[in-house]
Formats: sequence, C-alpha cells, structure tokens
Amino acid sequence: PMASLILARELRELVNSPLVFTYHTKFDVDIQKALHGRLVQNSAIRFMVDNISACDEVWAVSDGAGKNLCALGYEGDYIVMENGVDVPKGRKSDEEVLRATAGYDLPEGVPVFLFVGRMRWYKNQKISFDAMAILKQHGHDFRFVLIGDGDELQEMKDYADSLNIGDKCIFTGAIHDREEIRCWYTRADLFLFPSTYDTNGLVVREAAASSLASILVADSCAAEGISDNGDGFLIKENGESMAAKIERLMKNPGSMRRAGERAASSIYISWEDAVKKAYDRYEAVLENFRNSRYPRKLRLTDSMLAGSGNLMELFSLVRDSILPD
Repeated sequence: PMASLILARELRELVNSPLVFTYHTKFDVDIQKALHGRLVQNSAIRFMVDNISACDEVWAVSDGAGKNLCALGYEGDYIVMENGVDVPKGRKSDEEVLRATAGYDLPEGVPVFLFVGRMRWYKNQKISFDAMAILKQHGHDFRFVLIGDGDELQEMKDYADSLNIGDKCIFTGAIHDREEIRCWYTRADLFLFPSTYDTNGLVVREAAASSLASILVADSCAAEGISDNGDGFLIKENGESMAAKIERLMKNPGSMRRAGERAASSIYISWEDAVKKAYDRYEAVLENFRNSRYPRKLRLTDSMLAGSGNLMELFSLVRDSILPD
C-alpha cells in the first residue's frame, strides 16, 4: 500500500486529480511483524502516517480503524466508508445444504460453530479452540468447522489435538465456491470471530446475510455496531468468556436464531449499497477539489517524492538511449 500511495502522489501532480486513501488494515501490526527493532518500526509508522496525511481525503472502513490510524499520529479527518458484501441476503435450501455438507460428521441436533477465513493465529482462533475445550470438558457435544487455508493451518490442527478436541473440529480447507460457503453459513448455529486485528470483518456480514449471528470480542473493530444479545454476542478476549456465552446460548437455541435474523436486517450491507455510497462521496470529493477545499501542506516526504520522480525520469532517459527502437 505504501508503494502504491507514493505512485498515486506522483500521479496526482501529473493529472491534477484528488487523491483518496482507504485505511482498511492495521498497518502498524503488519509493520511490527515485518520489521525488527522499535526505532525502525516507529520510523516506518511515521513515514506511513506522513504519506497518508498528504492525501486529500482519508476513508476508514470502520470508526475503530480510523481511531487506530489517529493513535499512530494521524491528525486529519477521516470518513467511515463501510464495506459491502457480494453475497445476497437469504438462506440456502435444506437440499443445497445437505449436498454441500455431505460426507462430514455433522450429527443432527448437535450445534455447529463456524469460522471462515485465513488460518493465521492473528485471527485469535486460539480463543475459539480454548472455548471448545472447555465445552467438551463440561460434557457438551458440538462441531467446530473451520473453512480456509493458511501457513499456520497445521499448527492449529496440532493445537486442537493437544486440547483433545480434534474429533470435534472439522478443517475443510479453502472453499472458493461462494454458494457452497453460503450453505455452511446456513448450516451453522453460531459464527465465531474473536479477531481484534480485523478492522471491519466482512465475514461477519456474510454470515449475517444468511441470518447467522456472530460471537465477537467487545470493543473490537469487528464488533462495531453489534449489540450484545441483540444482533450478535459480545465476549471478553479469552476462551473462558466465549465458552460461558456459548453455554448460555445452548440452553436457549432460539436466541441464536433470533439474533441471526436481527443481524440480517441491521448489519448486512450489500455490495450495491456500499458502491452507491462511495460513488456519491466521490462526487463530493471532486466538488471539493474543484473548489480548492483540500489544503496542501508541505510534508516531510515531499522532498523524497520529488527525488523519486527525478530518478524515474532519469531511468526513462537511460532506457530510451539504450533501446532507441
């Protein structure tokens, strides 16, 4: 994203157009994973924030994402522009669900908990595994289905085995057919998404499209706009809290169904609605730009940007001299 942003800043000067930046990932977390040493990390974050501050308008996919950016030193304004999902609202038929889930150990009457996403620990799946272990210790039967792939998949399988819940966990691997995934959303009783890394959580809204409610960590970006025991369920960031919440819900299965139905009407955002909102805002961006409402301030990275532009021009001249045809 930073390389693209530098290129975009170059292009803005050439084509005289406004520049909009969308903040949709906690880049500071990625920087801390990629770079070692606090000094280097902080320098990279300052460089990133300076580049973002040079844009004419900043969009964040959630208010939590915007606050994360501000916590990194960004001092400008931002607009919340939520993502939409490209799956229609509605549940799949019983026949379609049976075909999609055939061959898996899914006994009738046993609750199914679902996760869809990358098999990476930063999604906080450890909380879900720990909760499943507690449920098994308390004598509950269930199935925990995990759809997705990732370089930490085997570690997760090993962790589930170490907790003695390997027989309750179903790892399907990656599923690319969206209609098949919708069948799993329809089959499940709860969607488990304890991530505190995600800034919006598209899968939570995909689940809501199929009237499937989610369990989320309170005050996380993924839980933004979710009311506890209303259109979802909120927990503390640990397995004990998730297990306690699920045990209460298992005593009243109707509460999970009702929460899912409310989620479908309250948090689902279609792709078409999200695009229309963005399109309307682009009109406002163009109007603001034409009327010089975006003040330009000298940024620390401007001199570097000019230098990179001169370097690109030099490379172009050298290329043309070597390859005149």
